[in-house]
Amino acid sequence: MSAKSSLTIDARPEPVSLIPARTAVIVVDLQNGYASPGGYRDLNGRDISEAPRVIDNTIQIILTGRAAGMTIAFLQNGWDPELREAGGEGSPNWHKSNPLRLMRERPELTGKILTRGTWDYALVDDLKPTAEDLVVGKPRYSGFRGTDLEGLLRERDIKTLVFTGIATNVCVESTLRDAYFREFFCLLIEDATQQAGPPFVQEATVYNVENFLGWVTGTATFCQAMEPRKPNHTAS
Repeated sequence: MSAKSSLTIDARPEPVSLIPARTAVIVVDLQNGYASPGGYRDLNGRDISEAPRVIDNTIQIILTGRAAGMTIAFLQNGWDPELREAGGEGSPNWHKSNPLRLMRERPELTGKILTRGTWDYALVDDLKPTAEDLVVGKPRYSGFRGTDLEGLLRERDIKTLVFTGIATNVCVESTLRDAYFREFFCLLIEDATQQAGPPFVQEATVYNVENFLGWVTGTATFCQAMEPRKPNHTAS
């Protein structure tokens, strides 16, 4: 399949068409802190049992998308060691960001969770960015806030964004909403994401995307749509 060809993905609420060369897979915060035992979420008592599924499905999406000619963009949430990017008490981020709150409650973790240059901040080992991929650090929930993500996507003439990652209802949805406001078409891979909180918040984000912000599909459906079309042969 040519990277310039248009293809159609079976999705909800209706099929959506995309051009691989103008599509980017946005991998949201699949970092040790969010997805690995001993990382921030695990230390904070969050359920990370679904993280292996999210990682495995995301790898399928990445490999399939890369082979089809899509851009792959990895987002990493976190801050500088001095936490200047996190904002002080005058910032709502200081009050609502759970990693920042945990560091205040447990000072021994300061500079160790979601801090650039640490294991916690790093992408999980199974994700292997290539030189052609984008890797964008972000200091807020949205990948567009305080970053050059939009400019990097515009340079590549990207029109459609395919979303995977953690957490569906926080950083994934925040980035997807901002993308929608910037006139990108958004496709959420629901089984390549995991929510922060009970199952109903995953359902709420899927509902919001399906009805108001974009389209929703699954890993297998997405990957099958990328398979090269085989010509029909008739018996002579």
